[in-house]
Amino acid sequence: MTDAPVSVVTGANRGIGLETCRQLAALGHRVVLTARDPAKAQAAARRIGPAVHPVRLDVTDAADAAALAAELRDRYGRVDVLVNNAAIHYDTWQRVSTADLAVVREAADTNVFGPWQLVQALLPLLRESRHGRIVNVSSGAGAIADLGAGTPAYSITKLALNGLTKMLARDLAHDRILVNAVCPGWVATDMGGGGGRPVADGAAGVVWAATLPDGGPTGGFFRDKHAIPW
Repeated sequence: MTDAPVSVVTGANRGIGLETCRQLAALGHRVVLTARDPAKAQAAARRIGPAVHPVRLDVTDAADAAALAAELRDRYGRVDVLVNNAAIHYDTWQRVSTADLAVVREAADTNVFGPWQLVQALLPLLRESRHGRIVNVSSGAGAIADLGAGTPAYSITKLALNGLTKMLARDLAHDRILVNAVCPGWVATDMGGGGGRPVADGAAGVVWAATLPDGGPTGGFFRDKHAIPW
């Protein structure tokens, strides 16, 4: 068990994050399930099993990120997989020309700066892994070719997350850390709403990117294991 991969998933008390934890645990990973509410993190971890360790984490809080890094260093000595899943503000009520920029800034704190900050905090531990993987859970709503006038906070921040993915992939190539963005598609979650496909199907693409073999793709944007346009 000590050689089992260590995987960290943010925003994981429900939806795609929770299902990603479930699938990684089923593959034998030691999963660190994080959420802003510690009680929700603990309840979610209990639903999966003893291989899942719950931790409170607000991705916008630098102190939280540093505390997580210290705990993981002491507990495991490394991180093999980081799944940046936490996201807010699927703002279907807004249009870009009239958007409340305070909402956009708040979304950016979680959807862009949160993952960026966490990568920086956990990078020394990812470098201790022989098979480091970073997966940024993105969305086709952030693809340039598909940008519309709606959901401006969500779309712009996912666009920025895609850019961060490409930059990190190039910067960390010498560390052999694979960095990819994954769109899980329209999934029936609290954020996505009803009518989407099963959560397990959306999470499967995230898990695929988290478990890529050495020499696998990096700096890509994928849905269902296939590259999609930026």
